[in-house]
Amino acid sequence: MVPRLKEKYENEIVPALIEKLGRSNRLSLPKLEKIVINMGVGSAIQEKKHLELAASALAEIAGQRPVITRARKSIAGFRLREGMAIGCKVTLRGNRMYEFLDRLISIALPRVRDFRGLNPDAFDGRGNYSLGISDQHVFPELNPDKYTRPQGMHITIVTTTPSNDEARELLRHLGMPFRQAGVKTGAA
Repeated sequence: MVPRLKEKYENEIVPALIEKLGRSNRLSLPKLEKIVINMGVGSAIQEKKHLELAASALAEIAGQRPVITRARKSIAGFRLREGMAIGCKVTLRGNRMYEFLDRLISIALPRVRDFRGLNPDAFDGRGNYSLGISDQHVFPELNPDKYTRPQGMHITIVTTTPSNDEARELLRHLGMPFRQAGVKTGAA
């Protein structure tokens, strides 16, 4: 079964991008490459159970098992030693990537409290977009009785284009709820 957003990309967005960008070669058009979801669990230094719960929640959200990330350096002020488990991440590609993005846009982001749109300028200069969510409970897959601790996450959407403007146009066509220019509010 083809994800709804992937079908929309093939049938509606590609022709719109061909017209907007003035290119006839489909392979030169921007497209999604991968989505990386990262959860940093600082409290995992004292309480290992927090990391296990975060990894379990991320597995339910993403649909695949996360990899545990470890500290690269020792930092005495944080009681952190090199090699300690401090977070988890998942890299989504293909159909899972499109399904996750569809759920993020249509279900999770509208559930964020006081949501007024995403920052349209949060690109890294190479066509990749990053956003942060302060509470994992915006995803309806999670049972709030099992995951009582609020846990945030960073989501990075990697595109094939080196241009921020082309990537912004792609994400806008995919339905990313960017706020209008001139509106200053806090991020999601």
